[in-house]
Amino acid sequence: MLLDGVYLPSFNKNLKYSNLQLKKGFKIIGSAHNISEIKTKEKQNCEYIFLSPLFKTNKHEHYLNVIKFNLISNITKKKIISLGGINSTNLKKIYLTKSVGIGSISWIKKNGLNKNLGRF
Repeated sequence: MLLDGVYLPSFNKNLKYSNLQLKKGFKIIGSAHNISEIKTKEKQNCEYIFLSPLFKTNKHEHYLNVIKFNLISNITKKKIISLGGINSTNLKKIYLTKSVGIGSISWIKKNGLNKNLGRF
């Protein structure tokens, strides 16, 4: 599979991406942790936004939880992907969010991609 696009991390605030002439199929994906960063990703014309951390992780003591995640998701029409602390124990809680997908490096490394992810 050939992927064609760019990832803009949450700390990237550069707005030069908003007026680019992109070839067909090129995707701009970004990440955010709060409303301010969501607004920046909208201005950068991100099609998808990773919103994190949804659940508690070893790296982050603070996390959004399902309610805060949905409140932040409601302020944008962009497609939101949940990220952070996702595992087999809390996977079903993601169905309570407005997430269109998930990202989970450590869980996938540990369990592989053979798990039934339902709508994802």
